[in-house]
Amino acid sequence: MRVPVPDVIAPADRLGAVHFVGIGGAGLSGIARIMLARGMTVSGSDGTDSPTLEALRGLGARVWLGHDAAHVADADTLVVSTAVRDDNPEYVEAVRRGLVVLPRSAAVAAVMAGRRVLAVAGTHGKTTTTSLLTVALQAAGADPTYAIGGDLSQTGTNAAEGTGDLFVAEADESDGAFLVYEPHAAIVTNVEADHLDQWGTEEAYSAAFDEFAAGIDRDGFLVCIVDDPGAARLADHAAAGGLRVVTVGEDPRADLRVTDLVFAGTTSAFTVVDEGRELGRVTLRIPGRHYVLDAAAALATGLRLGHDFDDLRRGLEGFGGTRRRMEAKGEAGGVRVYDSYAHHPAEIAGDLAAARAVAGAGRVVVAYQPHLVSRTRIFGTAMGEALGAADEVVVLDVYLAREEPDPEVTGALVAAAVPLPPERVAFVADFDAVPAEVVRRARPGDLVVTLGAGTVTQLGPRILALLADADG
Repeated sequence: MRVPVPDVIAPADRLGAVHFVGIGGAGLSGIARIMLARGMTVSGSDGTDSPTLEALRGLGARVWLGHDAAHVADADTLVVSTAVRDDNPEYVEAVRRGLVVLPRSAAVAAVMAGRRVLAVAGTHGKTTTTSLLTVALQAAGADPTYAIGGDLSQTGTNAAEGTGDLFVAEADESDGAFLVYEPHAAIVTNVEADHLDQWGTEEAYSAAFDEFAAGIDRDGFLVCIVDDPGAARLADHAAAGGLRVVTVGEDPRADLRVTDLVFAGTTSAFTVVDEGRELGRVTLRIPGRHYVLDAAAALATGLRLGHDFDDLRRGLEGFGGTRRRMEAKGEAGGVRVYDSYAHHPAEIAGDLAAARAVAGAGRVVVAYQPHLVSRTRIFGTAMGEALGAADEVVVLDVYLAREEPDPEVTGALVAAAVPLPPERVAFVADFDAVPAEVVRRARPGDLVVTLGAGTVTQLGPRILALLADADG
Protein backbone atom coordinates (compact mmCIF):
# COMPACT_ATOMS: atom_id res chain seq x y z
CA MET A 1 0.00 0.00 0.00
CA ARG A 2 1.24 3.48 -0.91
CA VAL A 3 0.34 6.09 1.70
CA PRO A 4 0.89 9.65 0.44
CA VAL A 5 3.52 11.81 2.12
CA PRO A 6 1.91 14.86 3.78
CA ASP A 7 2.73 18.26 2.31
CA VAL A 8 4.01 19.28 5.75
CA ILE A 9 5.70 16.68 7.97
CA ALA A 10 5.50 17.55 11.66
CA PRO A 11 8.58 16.97 13.83
CA ALA A 12 8.46 13.77 15.84
CA ASP A 13 7.75 15.54 19.12
CA ARG A 14 4.45 16.79 17.70
CA LEU A 15 3.13 13.39 16.58
CA GLY A 16 1.71 12.35 19.95
CA ALA A 17 1.39 8.62 20.61
CA VAL A 18 2.67 6.70 17.57
CA HIS A 19 1.52 3.23 16.50
CA PHE A 20 3.52 1.21 13.95
CA VAL A 21 1.86 -1.41 11.75
CA GLY A 22 4.62 -3.91 11.09
CA ILE A 23 6.88 -2.62 13.88
CA GLY A 24 9.23 -5.59 13.63
CA GLY A 25 10.51 -4.67 10.17
CA ALA A 26 14.00 -3.25 9.64
CA GLY A 27 12.72 0.19 8.72
CA LEU A 28 9.94 0.76 11.24
CA SER A 29 11.75 -0.80 14.19
CA GLY A 30 14.60 1.69 13.79
CA ILE A 31 12.25 4.67 13.83
CA ALA A 32 10.52 3.23 16.89
CA ARG A 33 13.85 2.86 18.72
CA ILE A 34 14.70 6.52 18.16
CA MET A 35 11.26 7.69 19.27
CA LEU A 36 11.46 5.55 22.42
CA ALA A 37 14.88 7.02 23.21
CA ARG A 38 13.27 10.46 23.02
CA GLY A 39 10.61 9.49 25.55
CA MET A 40 7.75 9.23 23.08
CA THR A 41 4.79 6.86 23.53
CA VAL A 42 5.21 4.03 21.03
CA SER A 43 3.08 0.98 20.25
CA GLY A 44 2.98 -1.44 17.37
CA SER A 45 1.86 -4.74 15.93
CA ASP A 46 3.38 -7.48 13.81
CA GLY A 47 2.44 -10.87 12.45
CA THR A 48 5.05 -12.93 14.27
CA ASP A 49 7.20 -12.54 17.35
CA SER A 50 10.93 -11.88 17.00
CA PRO A 51 13.97 -10.73 18.97
CA THR A 52 13.33 -7.26 17.54
CA LEU A 53 9.88 -7.14 19.11
CA GLU A 54 11.25 -8.35 22.43
CA ALA A 55 13.91 -5.64 22.34
CA LEU A 56 11.30 -2.96 21.63
CA ARG A 57 9.18 -4.18 24.53
CA GLY A 58 12.25 -3.86 26.73
CA LEU A 59 12.65 -0.25 25.62
CA GLY A 60 9.07 0.54 26.62
CA ALA A 61 6.97 -0.09 23.51
CA ARG A 62 3.60 -1.79 23.78
CA VAL A 63 3.62 -4.50 21.11
CA TRP A 64 0.88 -6.87 19.97
CA LEU A 65 1.04 -9.97 17.80
CA GLY A 66 -1.61 -9.81 15.11
CA HIS A 67 -3.59 -6.81 13.91
CA ASP A 68 -6.77 -5.45 15.49
CA ALA A 69 -8.58 -2.12 15.33
CA ALA A 70 -8.48 -1.90 19.13
CA HIS A 71 -4.69 -1.59 19.02
CA VAL A 72 -4.91 2.02 17.79
CA ALA A 73 -7.38 3.17 20.43
CA ASP A 74 -4.83 5.41 22.16
CA ALA A 75 -2.81 6.42 19.09
CA ASP A 76 -2.52 9.87 17.54
CA THR A 77 -0.38 8.87 14.58
CA LEU A 78 -0.15 5.66 12.55
CA VAL A 79 3.01 4.65 10.67
CA VAL A 80 2.80 1.97 7.97
CA SER A 81 5.18 0.24 5.60
CA THR A 82 4.47 -0.51 1.94
CA ALA A 83 3.87 -4.16 2.91
CA VAL A 84 0.66 -3.21 4.78
CA ARG A 85 -2.55 -3.84 2.84
CA ASP A 86 -5.33 -1.27 2.64
CA ASP A 87 -7.74 -3.64 4.42
CA ASN A 88 -5.53 -3.91 7.50
CA PRO A 89 -7.91 -3.32 10.44
CA GLU A 90 -5.56 -0.91 12.21
CA TYR A 91 -5.15 1.19 9.08
CA VAL A 92 -8.92 1.14 8.42
CA GLU A 93 -9.60 2.25 11.99
CA ALA A 94 -6.99 5.00 11.85
CA VAL A 95 -8.55 6.40 8.67
CA ARG A 96 -12.03 6.18 10.22
CA ARG A 97 -10.85 8.13 13.26
CA GLY A 98 -8.99 10.70 11.18
CA LEU A 99 -5.57 9.95 12.64
CA VAL A 100 -2.40 11.19 11.00
CA VAL A 101 -1.17 8.32 8.79
CA LEU A 102 2.46 8.40 7.69
CA PRO A 103 4.47 6.19 5.36
CA ARG A 104 7.88 5.06 6.60
CA SER A 105 9.70 7.82 4.72
CA ALA A 106 7.68 10.58 6.39
CA ALA A 107 8.22 9.04 9.82
CA VAL A 108 11.98 9.03 9.21
CA ALA A 109 11.79 12.67 8.11
CA ALA A 110 9.91 13.48 11.32
CA VAL A 111 12.71 12.12 13.53
CA MET A 112 15.32 13.85 11.34
CA ALA A 113 13.86 17.30 12.09
CA GLY A 114 16.40 19.65 13.64
CA ARG A 115 19.44 17.50 12.74
CA ARG A 116 22.07 17.74 10.00
CA VAL A 117 21.20 14.74 7.87
CA LEU A 118 23.78 12.58 6.14
CA ALA A 119 21.87 10.33 3.74
CA VAL A 120 23.36 7.24 2.09
CA ALA A 121 21.75 6.15 -1.18
CA GLY A 122 22.54 3.82 -4.07
CA THR A 123 21.40 0.62 -5.71
CA HIS A 124 23.86 -1.47 -3.71
CA GLY A 125 25.91 -1.00 -0.56
CA LYS A 126 23.63 1.39 1.31
CA THR A 127 23.50 -0.57 4.55
CA THR A 128 27.24 -1.24 4.72
CA THR A 129 28.16 2.34 3.80
CA THR A 130 25.71 3.81 6.34
CA SER A 131 27.20 1.49 8.96
CA LEU A 132 30.77 2.43 8.06
CA LEU A 133 29.96 6.14 8.18
CA THR A 134 28.29 5.72 11.56
CA VAL A 135 31.20 3.93 13.23
CA ALA A 136 33.74 6.29 11.65
CA LEU A 137 31.89 9.32 13.03
CA GLN A 138 31.50 7.67 16.41
CA ALA A 139 35.26 7.10 16.57
CA ALA A 140 35.75 10.77 15.70
CA GLY A 141 33.56 11.79 18.66
CA ALA A 142 30.53 12.95 16.67
CA ASP A 143 27.99 10.52 18.28
CA PRO A 144 25.37 10.73 15.51
CA THR A 145 21.82 9.45 15.62
CA TYR A 146 21.60 6.65 13.06
CA ALA A 147 19.00 4.58 11.24
CA ILE A 148 20.31 1.65 9.18
CA GLY A 149 18.69 -1.20 7.26
CA GLY A 150 20.69 -3.79 9.21
CA ASP A 151 22.10 -4.33 12.70
CA LEU A 152 25.57 -2.99 13.51
CA SER A 153 27.70 -5.76 14.97
CA GLN A 154 29.16 -3.32 17.51
CA THR A 155 25.77 -2.37 18.96
CA GLY A 156 23.47 -5.16 17.84
CA THR A 157 20.87 -2.60 16.77
CA ASN A 158 19.79 -0.88 13.57
CA ALA A 159 19.16 2.55 15.09
CA ALA A 160 20.05 4.68 18.09
CA GLU A 161 19.66 8.23 19.34
CA GLY A 162 22.97 10.09 19.55
CA THR A 163 23.93 13.22 21.44
CA GLY A 164 25.38 15.03 18.44
CA ASP A 165 23.66 17.12 15.77
CA LEU A 166 24.23 14.63 12.94
CA PHE A 167 21.67 12.07 11.73
CA VAL A 168 23.08 9.28 9.54
CA ALA A 169 20.35 7.57 7.55
CA GLU A 170 20.11 4.84 4.95
CA ALA A 171 18.09 6.43 2.15
CA ASP A 172 16.01 3.82 0.33
CA GLU A 173 15.09 4.40 -3.28
CA SER A 174 12.97 1.27 -3.69
CA ASP A 175 9.69 3.07 -2.95
CA GLY A 176 10.89 6.63 -3.46
CA ALA A 177 11.47 7.20 0.27
CA PHE A 178 14.76 9.00 -0.30
CA LEU A 179 13.00 11.81 -2.15
CA VAL A 180 11.34 12.91 1.09
CA TYR A 181 14.63 13.73 2.83
CA GLU A 182 16.49 17.05 2.62
CA PRO A 183 20.03 16.07 3.61
CA HIS A 184 22.93 18.34 4.42
CA ALA A 185 25.17 15.85 2.63
CA ALA A 186 24.71 12.55 0.85
CA ILE A 187 26.61 9.55 -0.46
CA VAL A 188 25.57 7.73 -3.64
CA THR A 189 27.39 4.42 -3.95
CA ASN A 190 26.12 3.48 -7.43
CA VAL A 191 23.13 3.84 -9.73
CA GLU A 192 22.19 0.65 -11.57
CA ALA A 193 18.66 -0.26 -12.66
CA ASP A 194 16.58 -1.98 -9.97
CA HIS A 195 13.07 -1.81 -8.49
CA LEU A 196 11.59 -1.33 -11.94
CA ASP A 197 8.25 -2.51 -10.53
CA GLN A 198 8.24 0.91 -8.80
CA TRP A 199 10.02 3.09 -11.37
CA GLY A 200 9.02 1.46 -14.67
CA THR A 201 12.15 2.23 -16.69
CA GLU A 202 15.88 2.52 -16.15
CA GLU A 203 15.67 6.17 -17.19
CA ALA A 204 13.04 6.94 -14.54
CA TYR A 205 15.09 5.15 -11.90
CA SER A 206 18.18 7.19 -12.78
CA ALA A 207 16.17 10.42 -12.84
CA ALA A 208 15.04 9.74 -9.27
CA PHE A 209 18.66 10.01 -8.14
CA ASP A 210 18.93 13.38 -9.91
CA GLU A 211 15.88 14.51 -7.94
CA PHE A 212 17.42 13.16 -4.72
CA ALA A 213 20.64 15.11 -5.34
CA ALA A 214 18.66 18.25 -6.09
CA GLY A 215 17.27 18.08 -2.55
CA ILE A 216 20.71 18.30 -0.90
CA ASP A 217 21.43 21.48 1.04
CA ARG A 218 23.25 23.95 -1.23
CA ASP A 219 25.75 24.49 1.62
CA GLY A 220 26.36 20.75 1.78
CA PHE A 221 27.88 18.24 -0.62
CA LEU A 222 27.42 14.99 -2.52
CA VAL A 223 29.90 12.09 -2.43
CA CYS A 224 29.81 9.75 -5.45
CA ILE A 225 31.76 6.56 -6.12
CA VAL A 226 32.65 7.34 -9.71
CA ASP A 227 33.99 3.89 -10.60
CA ASP A 228 30.29 3.22 -11.17
CA PRO A 229 29.05 4.77 -14.45
CA GLY A 230 25.64 5.67 -13.01
CA ALA A 231 27.13 7.46 -10.01
CA ALA A 232 29.69 9.18 -12.28
CA ARG A 233 26.86 10.51 -14.45
CA LEU A 234 25.05 11.73 -11.35
CA ALA A 235 28.22 13.46 -10.11
CA ASP A 236 28.61 15.34 -13.39
CA HIS A 237 24.95 16.34 -13.44
CA ALA A 238 24.96 17.54 -9.83
CA ALA A 239 28.20 19.48 -10.27
CA ALA A 240 26.79 21.17 -13.38
CA GLY A 241 23.86 22.25 -11.22
CA GLY A 242 26.15 24.01 -8.76
CA LEU A 243 26.31 21.39 -5.99
CA ARG A 244 29.65 20.64 -4.37
CA VAL A 245 30.58 17.11 -5.43
CA VAL A 246 33.32 14.91 -3.99
CA THR A 247 34.32 11.99 -6.20
CA VAL A 248 35.67 8.73 -4.78
CA GLY A 249 37.13 5.57 -6.31
CA GLU A 250 40.10 3.89 -7.95
CA ASP A 251 39.59 6.17 -10.94
CA PRO A 252 42.69 8.41 -11.15
CA ARG A 253 40.42 11.43 -11.61
CA ALA A 254 38.68 10.89 -8.26
CA ASP A 255 39.12 13.50 -5.54
CA LEU A 256 39.68 10.78 -2.96
CA ARG A 257 41.43 7.78 -4.47
CA VAL A 258 42.00 4.29 -3.15
CA THR A 259 45.19 2.63 -4.37
CA ASP A 260 47.31 -0.46 -3.72
CA LEU A 261 44.36 -2.69 -2.80
CA VAL A 262 45.30 -5.97 -1.13
CA PHE A 263 42.78 -8.67 -0.19
CA ALA A 264 43.91 -11.36 2.23
CA GLY A 265 41.39 -13.75 3.76
CA THR A 266 38.74 -11.69 5.52
CA THR A 267 40.63 -8.38 5.31
CA SER A 268 40.88 -5.61 2.72
CA ALA A 269 43.71 -3.04 2.79
CA PHE A 270 44.16 0.12 0.74
CA THR A 271 45.98 3.45 0.64
CA VAL A 272 44.03 6.72 0.70
CA VAL A 273 45.09 9.65 -1.48
CA ASP A 274 42.95 12.76 -0.96
CA GLU A 275 43.32 15.55 -3.54
CA GLY A 276 46.85 14.41 -4.31
CA ARG A 277 47.97 13.97 -0.71
CA GLU A 278 48.59 10.49 0.68
CA LEU A 279 46.83 10.20 4.05
CA GLY A 280 47.72 6.66 5.03
CA ARG A 281 46.70 3.04 4.81
CA VAL A 282 43.43 1.48 6.01
CA THR A 283 42.85 -2.21 6.76
CA LEU A 284 39.22 -3.33 6.98
CA ARG A 285 38.02 -6.49 8.71
CA ILE A 286 35.63 -7.22 5.85
CA PRO A 287 36.55 -8.70 2.45
CA GLY A 288 35.89 -7.29 -0.99
CA ARG A 289 36.58 -4.39 -3.33
CA HIS A 290 33.02 -3.08 -3.03
CA TYR A 291 33.50 -2.70 0.73
CA VAL A 292 36.73 -0.76 0.16
CA LEU A 293 34.82 1.72 -2.02
CA ASP A 294 32.02 1.97 0.57
CA ALA A 295 34.62 2.73 3.27
CA ALA A 296 36.28 5.33 1.05
CA ALA A 297 32.95 7.11 0.57
CA ALA A 298 32.38 7.15 4.33
CA LEU A 299 35.92 8.44 4.85
CA ALA A 300 35.48 11.22 2.28
CA THR A 301 32.30 12.32 4.03
CA GLY A 302 33.90 12.41 7.47
CA LEU A 303 36.89 14.35 6.18
CA ARG A 304 34.67 16.96 4.48
CA LEU A 305 32.81 17.36 7.77
CA GLY A 306 36.13 18.32 9.33
CA HIS A 307 37.07 15.15 11.19
CA ASP A 308 40.58 13.78 11.54
CA PHE A 309 41.76 11.00 9.23
CA ASP A 310 43.29 8.92 12.03
CA ASP A 311 40.07 9.05 14.07
CA LEU A 312 37.95 8.07 11.09
CA ARG A 313 40.38 5.31 10.15
CA ARG A 314 40.19 3.88 13.68
CA GLY A 315 36.42 3.60 13.35
CA LEU A 316 36.60 1.97 9.93
CA GLU A 317 39.24 -0.53 11.03
CA GLY A 318 37.18 -1.49 14.07
CA PHE A 319 34.05 -2.13 12.01
CA GLY A 320 32.99 -5.72 12.52
CA GLY A 321 30.35 -5.83 9.80
CA THR A 322 26.59 -5.61 9.53
CA ARG A 323 24.19 -8.48 9.97
CA ARG A 324 23.54 -10.27 6.66
CA ARG A 325 26.42 -8.56 4.82
CA MET A 326 29.01 -11.34 4.35
CA GLU A 327 28.27 -12.37 7.92
CA ALA A 328 30.16 -15.37 9.27
CA LYS A 329 27.65 -17.84 10.71
CA GLY A 330 30.04 -20.56 11.89
CA GLU A 331 32.13 -23.55 10.92
CA ALA A 332 31.47 -27.31 11.11
CA GLY A 333 33.08 -30.30 9.47
CA GLY A 334 35.83 -28.10 8.10
CA VAL A 335 33.29 -25.98 6.17
CA ARG A 336 32.76 -22.28 6.88
CA VAL A 337 29.28 -20.80 6.39
CA TYR A 338 28.56 -17.15 5.56
CA ASP A 339 25.29 -15.32 4.93
CA SER A 340 24.71 -12.25 2.79
CA TYR A 341 21.84 -10.11 1.57
CA ALA A 342 22.95 -9.94 -2.08
CA HIS A 343 19.95 -10.21 -4.41
CA HIS A 344 20.90 -8.15 -7.50
CA PRO A 345 23.38 -9.43 -10.11
CA ALA A 346 25.98 -6.79 -9.24
CA GLU A 347 25.69 -7.59 -5.53
CA ILE A 348 26.02 -11.32 -6.22
CA ALA A 349 29.17 -10.71 -8.25
CA GLY A 350 30.69 -8.52 -5.54
CA ASP A 351 30.00 -10.94 -2.71
CA LEU A 352 31.23 -13.96 -4.66
CA ALA A 353 34.48 -12.14 -5.44
CA ALA A 354 34.85 -11.51 -1.72
CA ALA A 355 33.92 -15.12 -0.95
CA ARG A 356 36.62 -16.34 -3.32
CA ALA A 357 39.24 -14.39 -1.35
CA VAL A 358 37.94 -15.78 1.94
CA ALA A 359 37.79 -19.35 0.62
CA GLY A 360 41.47 -19.38 -0.31
CA ALA A 361 42.25 -22.86 -1.62
CA GLY A 362 38.71 -24.05 -0.90
CA ARG A 363 35.70 -24.00 -3.20
CA VAL A 364 32.72 -21.64 -3.00
CA VAL A 365 29.31 -23.32 -2.63
CA VAL A 366 26.29 -21.02 -2.93
CA ALA A 367 22.64 -21.36 -1.96
CA TYR A 368 20.82 -18.49 -3.68
CA GLN A 369 17.20 -17.38 -3.25
CA PRO A 370 15.89 -14.99 -5.93
CA HIS A 371 13.95 -12.08 -4.44
CA LEU A 372 10.68 -10.84 -6.00
CA VAL A 373 8.98 -12.10 -9.13
CA SER A 374 9.37 -8.74 -10.87
CA ARG A 375 13.12 -8.57 -10.21
CA THR A 376 13.63 -12.21 -11.25
CA ARG A 377 11.66 -11.68 -14.46
CA ILE A 378 13.94 -8.79 -15.44
CA PHE A 379 17.29 -9.89 -13.99
CA GLY A 380 16.96 -13.69 -13.63
CA THR A 381 19.38 -14.48 -16.44
CA ALA A 382 21.93 -11.98 -15.13
CA MET A 383 21.55 -13.47 -11.63
CA GLY A 384 22.40 -16.90 -13.02
CA GLU A 385 25.38 -15.57 -14.94
CA ALA A 386 26.75 -13.90 -11.79
CA LEU A 387 26.35 -17.14 -9.83
CA GLY A 388 28.74 -18.76 -12.30
CA ALA A 389 31.58 -17.33 -10.20
CA ALA A 390 30.88 -20.07 -7.61
CA ASP A 391 31.97 -23.70 -7.85
CA GLU A 392 28.65 -25.27 -6.82
CA VAL A 393 25.24 -23.56 -6.97
CA VAL A 394 21.90 -24.45 -5.40
CA VAL A 395 19.05 -22.15 -6.47
CA LEU A 396 15.89 -21.88 -4.37
CA ASP A 397 12.50 -20.80 -5.60
CA VAL A 398 11.59 -17.10 -5.70
CA TYR A 399 10.89 -15.35 -2.42
CA LEU A 400 7.60 -13.61 -3.17
CA ALA A 401 7.54 -10.88 -0.49
CA ARG A 402 4.80 -8.43 -1.54
CA GLU A 403 4.04 -10.01 -4.95
CA GLU A 404 1.88 -12.81 -6.30
CA PRO A 405 3.53 -15.94 -7.77
CA ASP A 406 4.01 -16.36 -11.51
CA PRO A 407 4.41 -19.97 -12.73
CA GLU A 408 6.58 -18.67 -15.58
CA VAL A 409 9.07 -17.01 -13.20
CA THR A 410 10.70 -19.43 -10.76
CA GLY A 411 14.16 -20.21 -9.50
CA ALA A 412 14.51 -22.59 -12.44
CA LEU A 413 14.92 -19.55 -14.70
CA VAL A 414 17.97 -18.50 -12.68
CA ALA A 415 19.44 -22.00 -12.43
CA ALA A 416 19.21 -22.47 -16.20
CA ALA A 417 21.38 -19.39 -16.74
CA VAL A 418 24.27 -20.46 -14.48
CA PRO A 419 27.29 -21.06 -16.76
CA LEU A 420 28.52 -24.19 -14.97
CA PRO A 421 28.28 -27.89 -15.90
CA PRO A 422 24.76 -29.21 -15.12
CA GLU A 423 25.97 -31.49 -12.34
CA ARG A 424 27.26 -28.45 -10.43
CA VAL A 425 23.92 -26.62 -10.47
CA ALA A 426 20.61 -27.59 -8.87
CA PHE A 427 17.20 -25.95 -8.63
CA VAL A 428 15.58 -27.07 -5.36
CA ALA A 429 12.02 -25.80 -5.00
CA ASP A 430 11.47 -27.40 -1.58
CA PHE A 431 12.97 -24.96 0.94
CA ASP A 432 13.42 -27.65 3.59
CA ALA A 433 15.42 -29.82 1.18
CA VAL A 434 18.05 -27.16 0.52
CA PRO A 435 20.32 -27.70 3.57
CA ALA A 436 20.84 -31.38 2.74
CA GLU A 437 21.57 -30.54 -0.91
CA VAL A 438 24.15 -27.94 0.12
CA VAL A 439 25.83 -30.32 2.58
CA ARG A 440 25.91 -33.06 -0.08
CA ARG A 441 27.95 -30.74 -2.30
CA ALA A 442 30.26 -29.23 0.33
CA ARG A 443 33.53 -30.75 1.48
CA PRO A 444 36.16 -29.78 4.05
CA GLY A 445 37.92 -26.54 3.17
CA ASP A 446 34.93 -25.15 1.27
CA LEU A 447 33.09 -21.90 1.95
CA VAL A 448 29.29 -22.02 1.86
CA VAL A 449 27.45 -18.74 1.24
CA THR A 450 23.68 -18.32 1.57
CA LEU A 451 22.63 -15.39 -0.62
CA GLY A 452 19.38 -13.47 -0.93
CA ALA A 453 17.08 -10.96 0.72
CA GLY A 454 14.45 -13.45 1.90
CA THR A 455 14.20 -16.49 4.16
CA VAL A 456 17.44 -18.01 2.84
CA THR A 457 19.10 -16.41 5.88
CA GLN A 458 17.44 -19.11 8.00
CA LEU A 459 19.44 -21.87 6.32
CA GLY A 460 22.89 -21.17 7.75
CA PRO A 461 22.26 -22.72 11.19
CA ARG A 462 20.53 -25.73 9.60
CA ILE A 463 23.45 -26.30 7.23
CA LEU A 464 25.90 -26.06 10.12
CA ALA A 465 23.89 -28.57 12.15
CA LEU A 466 23.89 -31.08 9.29
CA LEU A 467 27.63 -30.57 8.73
CA ALA A 468 28.27 -31.19 12.42
CA ASP A 469 26.16 -34.37 12.35
CA ALA A 470 27.99 -35.64 9.28
CA ASP A 471 31.32 -34.93 10.96
CA GLY A 472 30.36 -36.48 14.27
